[in-house]
Amino acid sequence: MSPAITLILPAYNEVARLGPALDELFAWLATDAGRALGDVRILVVDDGSDDGTAELARARAAAFGSPAVPMSVLSVPHGGKGSAVRAGMLAANGDLLIFTDSDMATPPDQLPKLVDALSRADIALGSRIQPDGSDMRASQPAFRRILGRAFHVFASLWVVGPIQDTQCGFKGFTRSVARDLFTMQRVTSFVFDVELIYLARRRGYKMEVVPIQWADRRGSRMRARPGLALRVAADLLRIPFLHRRVTRVRPAGS
Repeated sequence: MSPAITLILPAYNEVARLGPALDELFAWLATDAGRALGDVRILVVDDGSDDGTAELARARAAAFGSPAVPMSVLSVPHGGKGSAVRAGMLAANGDLLIFTDSDMATPPDQLPKLVDALSRADIALGSRIQPDGSDMRASQPAFRRILGRAFHVFASLWVVGPIQDTQCGFKGFTRSVARDLFTMQRVTSFVFDVELIYLARRRGYKMEVVPIQWADRRGSRMRARPGLALRVAADLLRIPFLHRRVTRVRPAGS
């Protein structure tokens, strides 16, 4: 029997992009490949939007949601992407819990790759770096690539080890592992991905890196500002101290 899958879409002021993204998602789920996934549920987490995102999501849930692909909307106070993903992960049901960016930067036809990886691992990490070494982030603006490289060097040395693409917004978890990790999560900025990987390593969970297709979708509200840089640095620095008492639950090499 196929595992039940809940797809979690965190959304903050995404009224312009969420509708087309949901159209794309439901259209793919109606294909043979989409139906082959079996029981798929969609949960949009509205992160305190003030532009009508929640209303749009609820209208789409009424229009497109069905017994075959139920869709629901969870509204939470604005707390950042990490906070929205955590709320969705802790509220969702399903055997496998997957979060993806609400603009479908990773197209829905990549979902079977994560589902397949989760048949062997506790966590599946989408990666924009391809097996031949090419990096799909090359389409991003130059300043984003430069900041991303600096972030990766610091994160690798201090927290996550050899994981090359920590910030891909396409990750999957078995339900029990999601409950464990997201209950411990404390970082709510976009650095939360790094915190999750750090916690997974501390707990001894098996992670599989999954190369996926991805396209840079313009419209991101993240801006390179001194204040943001300071927060990112502070969040990275504090992760090991926040979780210094976390113990292993899987034996080494499991």
